[in-house]
Amino acid sequence: MTPFGEAVRKLRAERGISQKEMAAHLGVSAAYLSALEHGQRSEPSWELVQRIIGFFHIIWDEAEELQRLAALSRPRIVIDARNIPPRSAILANRLAEAWPELDDENLAAIEQVLNRKQGDDSG
Repeated sequence: MTPFGEAVRKLRAERGISQKEMAAHLGVSAAYLSALEHGQRSEPSWELVQRIIGFFHIIWDEAEELQRLAALSRPRIVIDARNIPPRSAILANRLAEAWPELDDENLAAIEQVLNRKQGDDSG
């Protein structure tokens, strides 16, 4: 499940709305909505995200967060290793291989490294 799919599913559950009902309102099939929630479809279009925001009547920070999650919800992530150093390509491949087995502690450590790098780039 993608972060966006998890958020949409949570919003639906909190409001007691079925996938079928939501899908009909959005003009998509229930099968598509289910696949989107389960991370079996590509990230949603900006237009669809806006319709979902309108459907749930969410505004400001919650709407921005849903848009951010949509942008981070690509179910298939590809790293183009053609123009990176061999060491980077090896690490990317190892990470892809190990990813399903990483626990919360490992993920938090990786996230810390990325956050530090992001901080280095912004200053």
